[in-house]
Amino acid sequence: MKTRYGRNQGQQRPRLRRENLRKGIYLLPNLFTSASLFAGFYSIVATLNGDFSRAAWAIVVSMLCDGADGRIARLTSSTSRFGVEYDSLADLVSFGVAPAVLAYEWALKPYGNWGWSAAFLFVVCGALRLARFNVQIDTIESVTFNGLPIPASAGLVAATVLLLYKFGYAGPTRHVAILLVIFLLAFLMVSNVKFLSFKELELRRRKPFAALVGIILLLILIANEPQILLFCLFSLYVLHGPVWRAVRWRTRKLAPAQDIGEPAEPAGQTRFAIEREDKEIRP
Repeated sequence: MKTRYGRNQGQQRPRLRRENLRKGIYLLPNLFTSASLFAGFYSIVATLNGDFSRAAWAIVVSMLCDGADGRIARLTSSTSRFGVEYDSLADLVSFGVAPAVLAYEWALKPYGNWGWSAAFLFVVCGALRLARFNVQIDTIESVTFNGLPIPASAGLVAATVLLLYKFGYAGPTRHVAILLVIFLLAFLMVSNVKFLSFKELELRRRKPFAALVGIILLLILIANEPQILLFCLFSLYVLHGPVWRAVRWRTRKLAPAQDIGEPAEPAGQTRFAIEREDKEIRP
């Protein structure tokens, strides 16, 4: 005769097996994450083969896939902890290692040890940025990012390479430009500067007609001058964080005296009105 404890154990085991069989992963968003990882790995291969332009374009394609997987996961309610961790690992390869290898092979190699050290600094700051994001994902607001996102950093590196390729700057200009960009991006990734996330854009809701026209014009400009437009877009995004912070700091510094501790006058009453009321009350 089975005990009550043994009977409960026998009933729980098949239930646990069924729950384990039901567990799985969401296929569609993780396929886009895999495509992003594939494009990032292809960028590394293209860099090693000396095809730097194609390597830069592969990073841009990886960014598009990375943006799509998050949107699809939110639209289909298929977000999961597995997807977050897989996306972070793919981002480290596609937007950390790939642009660092591209920058080193294309522009930083003449600097010797300082060149690969700068490339490693970019990778480690990107890894720290991803680790901090994963730790703070449930505690920070979704409207802004704390620090420059690593895809934007990789996008600016790729856009800089494409822009210099377009205008044929093959001399010392590219070495200095890429070195400065790498150090700036590494600092912004681990900083506390706020950057807009654009996660609150509800594409399913109605938008003004001008928004559709603006997007179409932007696509036309990108199709005709992709190198220039991509560089301008990534540069504006990277710079808007420090500028936004400087404006807010300046606003707080120039705040009125009453905002820093002086008592404000009662609402709806002026000083003369209060004095007049006091005189009327006195006998």
